Amino acid sequence: EVQLVESGGGLVQPGGSLRLSCAASGFAFSGAAMGWVRQAPGKGLEWVSRIASVGLVTYNADSVKGRFTISRDNAKNTLYLQLNSLKTEDTAMYYCAKVDYCSGSWCAPPKSRGQGTQVTVSS
Repeated sequence: EVQLVESGGGLVQPGGSLRLSCAASGFAFSGAAMGWVRQAPGKGLEWVSRIASVGLVTYNADSVKGRFTISRDNAKNTLYLQLNSLKTEDTAMYYCAKVDYCSGSWCAPPKSRGQGTQVTVSS
């Protein structure tokens, strides 16, 4: 059974930083493409960043380019997302997710994701 447990969210002022972590278990993490998705209040699920099994970053949403950095430690079965220069529009529930299917630059909504960690950007 895929288990993904996120941590690291919180309340931060605009311009601040956070580091999200995701502990993965129940599947071959080192062989899986992974990513982060987020859902803001009243909006749909959005892929934020994706990373291939070997650590190559394969996707960053235009809205986070230059500000967010995805990374992974396969030895620790852990996925990370460094969030810098946070904006109020980054406020959302952030989920760690296993990438299931992609066609070109498009990936299907994830079937497996964690319980989420809330990021709130407010002054």
